[in-house]
Amino acid sequence: MTKQILVTNDDGVLAPGLLALAQEMKKIGNVTIMAPDRNWSGGGHVKTLDRALRVREFRLEDGTQAFASDGAPSDCVALATLGYFKEKFDLVVSGINVGANLGHDVTYSGTVTAAMEAVIAGVPGVAISLEVPEGHIGQIDFSPSAHAAGIAVKNVIEHGLPPETLLNINIPFLKQDELKGFRITRQGLRVYHSRLDERTDPRNRPYYWIGGDAPTGVPESGTDVGALSEGYVSVTPLQLDLTAYRALSDVSTWKWQS
Repeated sequence: MTKQILVTNDDGVLAPGLLALAQEMKKIGNVTIMAPDRNWSGGGHVKTLDRALRVREFRLEDGTQAFASDGAPSDCVALATLGYFKEKFDLVVSGINVGANLGHDVTYSGTVTAAMEAVIAGVPGVAISLEVPEGHIGQIDFSPSAHAAGIAVKNVIEHGLPPETLLNINIPFLKQDELKGFRITRQGLRVYHSRLDERTDPRNRPYYWIGGDAPTGVPESGTDVGALSEGYVSVTPLQLDLTAYRALSDVSTWKWQS
C-alpha cells in the first residue's frame, strides 16, 4: 500500500532543502507539502491559538504543488493532521534544515518540533538537518542529506517507531562518498555562546538583540555531536516524555507538607 507522507520544514516553503526532501520522498510514497510561508528557524514548539491561521498554495521550482501556512512548523503539521487534507498521513518528514539540530537545539528547532507535533497526532515523525558551516556562501548540495533521509524513512516504514518517539537525523557537510555511514546516537552537549545586545532606538527607548557566536558542541563518542565530528550521519531517537526519572525518588523525599 502506498504511503502518504507529509513534508514540512522551518526554513519556509520555498527553501531548496524542502524541495530536495520532497523529491526524495516521492520515490517512496505520495507526498503532500505543508510548510511555513516564511523562515521559522528557532521558533520551537508552537501552537497558535490567539489568531486565525491562513493557507496559500504555491508551486515549487520543479512545479510541485505545496501549501504554506502563516503559522509555525508545528502549526503546519497540526493543520495537516487535523483535517485540512482529506488523506491520513503515515509519516511526517521535516527538513532538510540548513544547520544541525544537536543536543539542546531540539527544543528550539522548528524542524524537530514539527516532528514532535506529528508524534502528538499519532503519526511517526522524522527530522532531517544538514550541518552547514557558519558563514557558508554559495549553493548547498542537499543530495547526500536527501539520500540519508530516504534510508531513514524506508527503515521507519519497514520497522515502525515506538509510541511517543521520533527520529532526529543530522548529516555532516560532506560529499556522498565522504560520509562514513550512520550511527545511532544519544543527545550530546551543545555549548551556546549567547549574549544580549542592548541598543537604543531614535526615540531613546531601549531594545534588545539576543545574539552571539554560533553554538559549538562537545564531540563525545556516542553522541550526535561526536558522530558528526567523525563524519557519520547521526540518528537520535527522541521521546516526548521529558520526565527526569532518575530525579523522581530524590524529589519525592523532599518536604512537601506546608
